Amino acid sequence: MQRLILLRHGKAERESLSGDDHARRLTPRGRRDALEAGQRLTEMGFTPDLALVSDAARTRETWESLKPVCDACEVRFDEDLYHAEAQTVLDRVREVAGQAGTVLVVGHNPGLHELVLRLLIEGGASGDLLNTARSRFPTSAAAVFLFDGQGRPVYDGLMMPPRGGYD
Repeated sequence: MQRLILLRHGKAERESLSGDDHARRLTPRGRRDALEAGQRLTEMGFTPDLALVSDAARTRETWESLKPVCDACEVRFDEDLYHAEAQTVLDRVREVAGQAGTVLVVGHNPGLHELVLRLLIEGGASGDLLNTARSRFPTSAAAVFLFDGQGRPVYDGLMMPPRGGYD
């Protein structure tokens, strides 16, 4: 793997009809924002070969919104990514690192946010960038990292939707 994209799912409903968090679906804004995030990533040249997606309804729907811009990407739904801690996400990524040039993870906070911060710190990101990343990692936000020859992360992009979504 040369590049890792960490994408938080789109904006979701506060509660599912069943009351089960796992079943929460995207709002219309969440679907639009997820598609916009995918389009922006593609415009920036960040097209994944492999997507690891939490099996929750909102992450699956985020993936469905991304498919038009990631149509050649293999997808794997993973129940262990549902509300996974940063280390679990990183372990999953390492398991597939030799199988793709660019890996996309569609997941949840706080694990994704914590992993973004961890990789920024490991990669020696500037204080300003760290402060921006610490302040928030909202729905449909994405962080992109390259990996050097020793497997160290190097910041490659941070995409934060404007407050209130891309509209």
